[in-house]
Amino acid sequence: MTHLPRPRRADVEDVDLVGGVEVRELEVVDYDDRWPGIFVEHRERIRQALRAADVVIEHIGSTAVPALAAKPIIDIVVAVNDITAEEDYLEQLLEAGYLLRVREPGHRLVRTPSRDVHIHIFEKGDPAVDRYLVFRNRLRADAGDRALYASTKRALIEQGFDDMNAYSDAKTDVVAAIMGRAADAGA
Repeated sequence: MTHLPRPRRADVEDVDLVGGVEVRELEVVDYDDRWPGIFVEHRERIRQALRAADVVIEHIGSTAVPALAAKPIIDIVVAVNDITAEEDYLEQLLEAGYLLRVREPGHRLVRTPSRDVHIHIFEKGDPAVDRYLVFRNRLRADAGDRALYASTKRALIEQGFDDMNAYSDAKTDVVAAIMGRAADAGA
């Protein structure tokens, strides 16, 4: 019996921030040697939940870069075959104990109830996945960019950001400069 591929659905058109804007006390801490192990635990939890799906799971963000100061939040990217086919991944992740936080075009975010692990879900081939990996790899390989990024994050935290989105937006110029150097280096 041959299975025909499902017709592709339209993706969501709006940003749904489940629970609305949250005020959080943000902190940047020194690198913690436990972070890679926490990632491995969640990678296995995600693999188990999505065992029927063909997915890519990568540790991204500052906690994926040895020696880099970071917000103590493990960021993980999961690339699925079809972001619009939520029945292939979303319910399974919710059943595994994660909570839906964001549903927006091309991206879903689930996280732990304690908000210390964020899982960014994209479709395979989405350029965002490559950008995350290029940025992570550049910071792993270049001590100067790693130090610049750490000092930028610490300076911004001292300014008193309590909104993750505003904090992320404030890093845009530094991230763009680092990504430019990664591109120049052929990453």
